[in-house]
Parts: sequence; C-alpha cells; structure tokens
Amino acid sequence: MLYYLYPYLERIIHIPGLGLCQYVSFRAFLAAVCALGISIIGGKKMIMVFKKYQINENIRDLDLQGQNQKKNIPTMGGGIIIMAIIIPTILFAPLHNVYIFLSCITILWMGFLGFLDDYIKVFKNKKAGLAGKFKIIGQVGLGIIVGLTLYYHPDVLIYNNTDPTIHEGYAKSMQTTIPFFKHNALDYGTVLHFIPLPYIWIFYVGIVIFIITAVSNGVNMTDGLDGLAAGTSVVVSIALAILAYASGHYFFSQSLNIMYIPHAGELVIVCTAMASACIGFLWHNTYPAAIFMGDTGSLTLGGLIGMIALAIKKELLLPLLCGIFFIESCSVILQVFYFQYTKKRRGIGKRLWLMAPLHHHYQKKKYHEAKIVTRFVIINILLAIFTFITLKIR
Repeated sequence: MLYYLYPYLERIIHIPGLGLCQYVSFRAFLAAVCALGISIIGGKKMIMVFKKYQINENIRDLDLQGQNQKKNIPTMGGGIIIMAIIIPTILFAPLHNVYIFLSCITILWMGFLGFLDDYIKVFKNKKAGLAGKFKIIGQVGLGIIVGLTLYYHPDVLIYNNTDPTIHEGYAKSMQTTIPFFKHNALDYGTVLHFIPLPYIWIFYVGIVIFIITAVSNGVNMTDGLDGLAAGTSVVVSIALAILAYASGHYFFSQSLNIMYIPHAGELVIVCTAMASACIGFLWHNTYPAAIFMGDTGSLTLGGLIGMIALAIKKELLLPLLCGIFFIESCSVILQVFYFQYTKKRRGIGKRLWLMAPLHHHYQKKKYHEAKIVTRFVIINILLAIFTFITLKIR
C-alpha cells in the first residue's frame, strides 16, 4: 500500500526522508518492525482468546520427558504468524509484482490447508487431523499454481548477457543455482534434453510440486519442540532475505556469481516479515511454550520457504540451507524404511533411532528440550553460513 501511495505523498506532503520509501531495504525494515509488533502483541491477545475457548493441543502419549506440561496449551498460533507476514507484505510491497503475488497466494493457501488440519484435530477431536491424501492434494494444487506461473509468466526473467541475440539481456530461462559447479548454474532444459520442448513444463511443475511438498512437510515434522520450528525458520528466512536481495540487485548478483533476477528483490520484504513474525512468535513459543503454531503455521512457513527459494532460483540449496528440516524428514523416512525392511527380513522390526523425528530421539536420551532446540538452531546457523560459502567454491 505504501509502495503505491509514495508517489502521491511525495507530491502533496514534503516530509524529509519520505524518499526512503522507494528503497526495498527501507520498506523491508518497516515490514520487519510491523511484523514483530503484530506477532508479539497479537500473540498475547490470541493466547488469551484461545485459552478462553479452550483451543488446545491434543497431546499424544509418547512417553516423552515434559510431555504432560504441554497439555492445555493453545494451538493454531500459526494464525498470528500468517497475519504478521501478510499484513506488512500488503502494506510495503508492490502487489502487482509476480513474486509478491505468489507469496500472498502461498501464505493464504497453505494457511488454509493447515487451518483445516488443526480444526479437525481440535474441534472434531481427531488426532490424525486432515487425511494425508487431502494434504497432498492441497500441496500439489499450490505447486501447480506456482510452477505454471514461474514457467509462463512474462515477468519471470533472468538477466543473460552471454547471448547477444537476447533483447536487452533479459530472457526466459530454466536455469537454477547449484553449488560447487562452474558458474553456479544448472539448466533443467539441458538435463531434460530428451524431453520434447512442448512438454518440458510438466517436469518443471513436477519439480516445483516436490519442493513445496517436501519443505512444508519438513517444517511440519520439525515442529515438535518448543521454539524449534520457529527458531530454525528465523535462520532460513534471514538467509533467504540476503539471497533475494542479492538476486534482485545486479551488482551483488555479479559479485556472488549468481543469476540476476529482475523484480525478485521485493521478496526481501516477505522474508524479513517472515523472520520477524517467527521471532515475535518465539516470544511466546520458547520453552515453556505458551502457544503452539500447529499445522496452520508450520505448513505456511514451509510452503513459503519453498516458493521463495524457487522464485530466486535457489531451490537446490535447500537441503543445505534447510538442513534441520531435511534431516528431520529423512529421519522419519529412514526409520519407517528400516523398520519395514527388518520386519520383512527377520520377522521383527528394528529402529535406527529411539524415536523419529530425530528431536524425539534426543528426548528419549534424556536431553533437555531447550538444549536440543538451541543446538539444532546453532547447527542451522552454521549450515546457512556454509550455504553462502558454497557459492564461492567451484
């Protein structure tokens, strides 16, 4: 909103410093402050309302340390995260920008999907929540929208100064950033050269669906300890903000040797709002938590992280940048696979870990919840730093 009002305000009201509003960095700062205020103040109000109406988490008996303390704690707190991201985005970002539009669609779509899951758990008293097939259908639906938009929309371009036949250097491209390779670039079109060109969009959309589904489920699995999902999401959001700013700035993109993507710099506003929303939510969610984000928050954060990474062509960095989400997901997959394999071979199923996801394994080993969360966040910080280093290792 401020983005559109600025030209009129500048002509009518001559306020010193108003010109700062034209810079994405300043608007990102305003978005961060706004998101922080909404999540801290709004979170407190939400806790009071949810306690009044007993919108509490259904705790499964997993025989974990401190589990009984989590009973009667409000859930669906992800609603405040959604508001803390979407409101600053509407206020300070250009809504006609294709990347901002996709961000808003992702937030609302995944937020509604997570809300349905939490609603069934809380109000229908079904611990399983929304059936898995319906979650997958929702994630696939969003993946199709994001994939088709990124593939066909005329504003989704990269700057290519290596081909003189391209007008003004801008071109449609299926390139993406990949670490350790020369020029930090991989072209999906080259990898999928055996596919007829008219059908290659199907495989690209498939890649988008996989990434959005994987990341959203990864954050969902990570959301098992007080502050874990929100804390790691802060680290990932800040890293994505830096990458988005560099990708949308010609000088910095050339310095890091990554693709210059016009208009992608506006995603910094979404990323800083997401980081601040999670920080504000942590105010209430750190051990001992006063509220849980539920699937309303975890699915939204994961879907948005995946969508932004795809938009700025950094999706292949996600296994490293989102290392905690990746490890948590793999721990569940490997646990199920190994149990089924040993049961089939020996008649008795065995486990790789005491319990999956991995954070529950350490709970079973009697590590304190706060220590597990702190160490996981530290690991994610180190992984984020290493992510940037990989862009210079070729």
